[in-house]
Amino acid sequence: MKKLLLVILCLFGMFPFSPAWSRTDATIMVLGDSLSAGYGLPPGTGWVNLLERRLHGLSPDYKVINISISGEITLGGRNRIEPALKDHAPDIVIVALGANDGLQGHSISSIYENLEAIIRICKQHNSVPLLVGMQLPPNYGISYTQKFRDLYLRLARDQHLQLAPFLMEGFGDQLAFFQPDRIHPTSAAQEKILDNIWPTLVSALTQTDGGNPSVKETGIFTESPQ
Repeated sequence: MKKLLLVILCLFGMFPFSPAWSRTDATIMVLGDSLSAGYGLPPGTGWVNLLERRLHGLSPDYKVINISISGEITLGGRNRIEPALKDHAPDIVIVALGANDGLQGHSISSIYENLEAIIRICKQHNSVPLLVGMQLPPNYGISYTQKFRDLYLRLARDQHLQLAPFLMEGFGDQLAFFQPDRIHPTSAAQEKILDNIWPTLVSALTQTDGGNPSVKETGIFTESPQ
């Protein structure tokens, strides 16, 4: 029971160290759009900033690099990923793209192909990719929104990826957590976004920690879709 409580506290950033992995110097790069770039938020309050602070609470040697750009689409991410990998050599890449493609009605196949290319390039550069799922509002039609949501599940299965199922899980339907444009989350929502990604990031971190017990053995494994 004590071990289980310790794991839970670490997952939610409530304990000063984590027993799940011993590596304390990983570089994490975030490839996203305005949802990760902090659009409309006071400086330093976006979820990526909160991620950096939470990791530094575990070790000052963690490094977080945010290359997210407002308005970015998957093709832009595909074009930018390789130079960024060469410049920063991250251990983990959090890929949080696709929302703008969906809002612009891009084909499901093109979104999938671009994300797949990003994932493959990350792997070629020995970076562990972590995929963040996106969803669209229902006014885009049942068929398109379902296929859009499922493409992340399919990509995670096909590429054997760690997947954070939905960036805005638990508050995506609550207008109180969104700016007046009803698209971009407020400052109050940023901790919720981080909490949606954190367990999957913990799992991905253990992949970069050669020789330590597997994630399954620590009891915090997030199963990839089957």
